Amino acid sequence: MSSNATDLTTGFIASIVAIVLFGSNFVPLKKYETGDGMFLQWVLCAAIWLVALVVNLILHCPKFWPFAMVGGCIWATGNIAVVPIIKTIGLGLGILIWGSFNALTGWASSRFGWFGMDAEEVAKPVLNYIGAGLSVVSAFIFLFIKSEIPNNTYSVDTTPLISEHVINKTQDPDPDCSWVDKLSTAQSHLVGCSLAVISGILYGSTFVPIIYIKDHSKRNDSIYAGASQNDLDYVFAHFSGIFLTSTVYFLAYCVAMKNNPKLHPEAVLPVVVLPGVWTFLERYVVGERVCVSGFLSGVLWAIATCCWFIANRSLSAVVSFPIITAGPGFIATMWGVFMFKEIQGRKNYLLMMLAFCIILTGALCTAFSKI
Repeated sequence: MSSNATDLTTGFIASIVAIVLFGSNFVPLKKYETGDGMFLQWVLCAAIWLVALVVNLILHCPKFWPFAMVGGCIWATGNIAVVPIIKTIGLGLGILIWGSFNALTGWASSRFGWFGMDAEEVAKPVLNYIGAGLSVVSAFIFLFIKSEIPNNTYSVDTTPLISEHVINKTQDPDPDCSWVDKLSTAQSHLVGCSLAVISGILYGSTFVPIIYIKDHSKRNDSIYAGASQNDLDYVFAHFSGIFLTSTVYFLAYCVAMKNNPKLHPEAVLPVVVLPGVWTFLERYVVGERVCVSGFLSGVLWAIATCCWFIANRSLSAVVSFPIITAGPGFIATMWGVFMFKEIQGRKNYLLMMLAFCIILTGALCTAFSKI
């Protein structure tokens, strides 16, 4: 098998893995009460950093570029809104909306050379513009899809999974109630869609520092001269930016809450009441109540992002970016439709399928415009 064929095979396999994991990594958050999401996002980011540490050691600790951390800061800022988005408009619709704006932002920044990056030239510019335009159209269609989120969003059955173990309880009659839970139906849809748009724009900008370093590494007069062209070499710096920023946000949150944050231990890791490995397996793996956590969500996201970096190197970003940003929406929607029953009704189904077909067509147009 030729080197080019090997790169293509590696790139497409990595893309498929990234799509499945990106579309499923927030599923664990649906099973447990997550409060306002600030503590949960910090745990998720801690798991991300641990995966980066392992990858860094496997790669024999490549040179650390602090500027690559900026992309992690941008991503962590967008990630703060994930829990409110899931609680207001649902997992499937949330990922579809932020995925559309993620794709559009990432395409525009690389196509036109925003933020000091080298502009990407494409063989078929008309096809490229059509793909970007279809992404915009699909994003607006998603805004009209109505999601039905039950009051108890953290369980797919009627058995409450979180009845106790809430740390730092106050005299509030409903200590688990966050600001998201107090919104009306109309307000929830507006807030959820708005946050998904903002998160998508931030997510689409997260690779800008890494691409900037790689572009300027080819210039002898740049401070990044000689920097690696392997995207995985920037994983540790990128993920360190994520963890550092999420820690700062969580500390600020604790100060704002007067050191009385809403913490839900069972949304993080299972509490093993009795000692022994079998007790753990029997209660959390073999039993009906399988324990999932924010830590698992972070690990899945980190692995997916590493696969994305591999796809960028094997296929080039202009091919992998539209594919990987379009695919997770379909996976997440399947979770939302078949497991969580978030999207119901013939009208919503038709709008969803129309929007997905449009964004898939747009992603393919954008990808093939380079070939």
